[in-house]
Amino acid sequence: MSWTHRSRRRAAGALLAGTLVGGVLLAPSAQAAAGHGAAREHLTDLVNPFIGSENEGNTYPGAALPFGMVQLSPDTGHTTGYDYQQDHIRGLSLTHISGVGCGLGGDLPVLPTTGDVTETDDAKYASAYSHDDEEAHPGYYRVGLKTYGVQAEATATERTGKQRYTFPATDKANVLLNAGQSLHRTVSTKVEVLDSRTVRTAVTGRGFCQDTVPYTVYTITRFDRPFTSHGTWSDGKVTAGSSSSTAKEAGNGAYVRFDTREDRTVEATTALSYVDAAGAARNLAAEGRGTFDQARRAADATWEKRLGLVAAQGGDATLRRTFYSSLYRSFLAPNIGSDVDGRYTGWDQKKHRADGFTYYQNWSLWDTYRTQAQLLSLLAPRESRDMALSVLRVDKESGWLPKWGYGTVETNIMTGDPVTPFLTNAYQQGLLKGHEEEAYRALKKNADGVPPKDSPAVGREANEQYLKDGYAPYIKDRPHAKPGDSDFDHGGSATLEYALSDGVLSRMAKDLGHDADARRYAERAQNYRKVFDPSTGFFRARDAQGAFTGPADPAQSEGFHEGTAWQYQWMVPQDLPGVIGLIGGQDAARQRLDSFFAYDQLVADPAKTAREVWVNGPYDYYNADKYNPQNEPDLIAPYTYLSTGQPWKTTDVVHAALTLFTDAPTGMTGNDDLGTMSAWMVLSAIGVYPVQPGTDTWGLSTPVFDRVDLTLDRRYYPAGRFTVSAPGTSADQRYTQSVRLDGKAQARTYLTTDDLRAGHRLDFTVGGAPSTWGTEAADAPPPLTPSQPGQG
Repeated sequence: MSWTHRSRRRAAGALLAGTLVGGVLLAPSAQAAAGHGAAREHLTDLVNPFIGSENEGNTYPGAALPFGMVQLSPDTGHTTGYDYQQDHIRGLSLTHISGVGCGLGGDLPVLPTTGDVTETDDAKYASAYSHDDEEAHPGYYRVGLKTYGVQAEATATERTGKQRYTFPATDKANVLLNAGQSLHRTVSTKVEVLDSRTVRTAVTGRGFCQDTVPYTVYTITRFDRPFTSHGTWSDGKVTAGSSSSTAKEAGNGAYVRFDTREDRTVEATTALSYVDAAGAARNLAAEGRGTFDQARRAADATWEKRLGLVAAQGGDATLRRTFYSSLYRSFLAPNIGSDVDGRYTGWDQKKHRADGFTYYQNWSLWDTYRTQAQLLSLLAPRESRDMALSVLRVDKESGWLPKWGYGTVETNIMTGDPVTPFLTNAYQQGLLKGHEEEAYRALKKNADGVPPKDSPAVGREANEQYLKDGYAPYIKDRPHAKPGDSDFDHGGSATLEYALSDGVLSRMAKDLGHDADARRYAERAQNYRKVFDPSTGFFRARDAQGAFTGPADPAQSEGFHEGTAWQYQWMVPQDLPGVIGLIGGQDAARQRLDSFFAYDQLVADPAKTAREVWVNGPYDYYNADKYNPQNEPDLIAPYTYLSTGQPWKTTDVVHAALTLFTDAPTGMTGNDDLGTMSAWMVLSAIGVYPVQPGTDTWGLSTPVFDRVDLTLDRRYYPAGRFTVSAPGTSADQRYTQSVRLDGKAQARTYLTTDDLRAGHRLDFTVGGAPSTWGTEAADAPPPLTPSQPGQG
C-alpha cells in the first residue's frame, strides 16, 4: 500500500468528524479502538510523505533512504521544491532538504516528455498532473504526467536515484536532463553525452536565502537501454546529436530519445557525488546495479527496519499515521556527504577521506539542536556519532565550527551559537568517546573568539561585545561583509542563545576537569540577566551604548530572531529558577505562563485554542504575545510548567499542540526544518522530551500511546530496549497520577540519559484530574548553572 489521493481524502473526512483522544484528533471509526493495541501493521504503510507539502511545511514527497545523499523528488515551482497546491511538475530532481525556508538543492531536474524538444525552460515544458494519479511511500514516488501521457516512478539508494518511465507508443519518447535550472542560484553547468546510454553533468551553484561560496554537484545517469538519438541545449538553443555521437558537449541540459512503440518502459539510474565525476561513477558502480523493482523493495525494507525501532501501541489509525510519518521525517537529514570510497569535499574545498566513519553534511543547527539531535541520539546513535565527527571535521578543515551548513559550504543562516548544544548533546549522550578533548577544544575556540575576516564563517559574530559587556548589542541593519544572518540584527535573542551555550559548555568543561573554564562559562551563562529589563519584566535588546532599545511592549519587541520577547522569555533552560525569580516568583511565573498559552481557553477547547489563538501564518513570527508552536524558539516552552510545580499543565499544552499535527498535507506546524518539528511531535507523543538542549536531561509528560517500545543500540544502551507505558491514556484520562521507573516510584518530572541506559521501563498511571505528582520543587529539572546570591 502507498499513500494515495483516495487515502488522503478519507483522512480529511476523518479529521472533520473526529474527536480528541490522548490530545490527538481521531476518526470516529477508530474511537472505540483508541487506547488498545492494534494489529501488526507494515509500518511504511502508515507514512504519508505528503504531510507538510502544503501551507509552507516545505517537505518533499519523493524517494529517499534514511540520511541518504539523494532525495529524488518532484519540483512544482515552489521555492523549496514541491507545493501540494500547484498543478504542474517541472521535473524530478536529485537533492532536497526537508522543511527549509529558502530555495536549496533541486539539482538536475529530469522530466520525461514526448514529441519534439523545443523548450528548455522547465516552467514551459512542465507537465500537468493530478493528485488522483499520484502516490508516495517511503523510498518510492509515482505520478502520471498528463501532458505527455507518461507514468514516472522514482526510488533511491543512498547515493543514487532510480527512475522508471512508462511512455505511450511513440518514436519520440524523451528524457530531459536539465542541469541549468535548480532551486538555488546556478553559477555554471556542464553536460556530457558519454555514449548511447550515459549522460554526465556538473552543476555549480550557490545560495540559501543569500549568496554563499559556490559548491559543485557531479552526476552520472545510466539508462537501461541505448537511446536512439540525443541533443543538448545552451542558453535556450537546442542542438541535435546522433545515436553514434560520443563527443563531449558543454551546455545547460540534454535530452535523450527512445523508441517506445514496442518496449514502452525506460529505466535510468543517476548517481551523485560532491567530490568529482569519478566519485559519481564509483557510486553508480557500487549502488546502481539491479532493477528498479529490486531497489524499491530494498528501500521499503530499509525504512521498515528503521521505523520498527519504535513500536507504538494504542491510539487509532490517524494518530499512528501522524506519528510514524513524523518519525519518518525525523530520519531524512543530515545527509551522507562521502562517496562509497570515503572521499568527500571538505569546507576548505579540498578532497578528504573519512576513515572509520561516514561523513555527513547539511546542518540546520539552530533548529535541530533542540529536538532532532536528541531523538537521533536515542534511535540512531551510530549515525549520530558520525554526524558529530563530521562537524568536528568542518572545524579541522575550515578552521571553524559550522552554524548552518549546506553541502560543502557555510550559509551563516540563523543566529546565536547552535553548534555548542549540538556537540555537547553528542558528548552527554556518550557519542564522542575518544574525541572529547578534540570537541572541547573546538567548542572553546568557538565560544571565546570570532572567526577571522578570511573565514566564510561568522560564528559568534557579536562575541567581542558579548565577552566585554555581557550582551550582544542590537544594531539594526548593521553592514556585514559575509553572507547570511547577523547576530547584531538579533542582539536580544543572540545573547540568550550565547548564554545557553555557555551553560551547556560549562557542564562539559567540568566533566572533563577544566574547572576554571567551567566556572567562567557558568558565570557567562548568567548573562541572560543582562538583557532583562525590570521596567517591563521581560527580556529586551540593548543597543551599542547599553540602553534598552525597541518598543517596551514585549509583543512588539525588536532584536529577537523569528520571535518576540514573549516567546523568548523561557529560552533559559540552563537556569529556569533564575528566570522565575526575575519575573517575580512562582505565582507570577504561573500567571504569565497561563496568559502565554491562553490556558483557560485551552482547557475548555484544546484544538480550537491551538488553531485559533496560538497559530497565525507559517511565517508570522512577530507582534504576538502567545505561544507559537510553529517555530523553534517556543519548542521548549510547554515544559516550563515542570519548573513551576504544575506538571499537569505541561501535559495540557503538549497534548493541545499535538492536535496541530495531522495526516493531511497541511499537517505540519510551519517549516519542518530538517525534522525539527517532526522530532518534537515524536518525543512529545512518547512523553520524554529534551528540556535542556545540549545536556542529558529529559522532561516527562503524559504519553499519548498506551505503550511505546524503543529498540536501542546496545553499544550505547546496554539493555537494548526501553518501554514507556501509560495504559488508558486519552483526552479524558491524560493526567499523570504516578510514575515508576523499573518498578520504583519516580517523583521527579525528568529522567537522565543514565536512567535510559540503566533502565528498562517507565510506567505512567493516568487519571482524569491533576494530582500531586511532580509538584515539589525538588521534582523539577535542576538548573545547570544556578544563580548565585547577589546576582542580578
